[in-house]
Amino acid sequence: MHEYAVTKSMLDMVLAEAEKAHAAKVTEIRVAIGEMSTVVDESVQLYFEIMRQGTLAENAVLTFRRITARFLCSACNQEYDKPAQGSDCPACGSLGLPTKIGREFYVESMDIDNGTPPDSHEQ
Repeated sequence: MHEYAVTKSMLDMVLAEAEKAHAAKVTEIRVAIGEMSTVVDESVQLYFEIMRQGTLAENAVLTFRRITARFLCSACNQEYDKPAQGSDCPACGSLGLPTKIGREFYVESMDIDNGTPPDSHEQ
């Protein structure tokens, strides 16, 4: 259910930006999601497909980029990618703590179409 509010907020922001740009439609929305965020791609996609109906983003493609979580060792201060299991530092074996990297959820970019036909070169 958490993804409903996140998706609504994302879509509202995208539509507001598209309207500011006088877009005729939104064609693609690229979203970054940290692997330790609580956001589930499939749920966002499902809610997006429902919410986009009748909006400038009705036919937009939603793409996701996953951000690998980073940890910081509490003993040797080495930063490293989240291990497949646990959180031990690969350098010294001590406990690692999550950094802020990997908790993200944001719109990276979007593509719009302003509805203006390309210049024609009539002869």
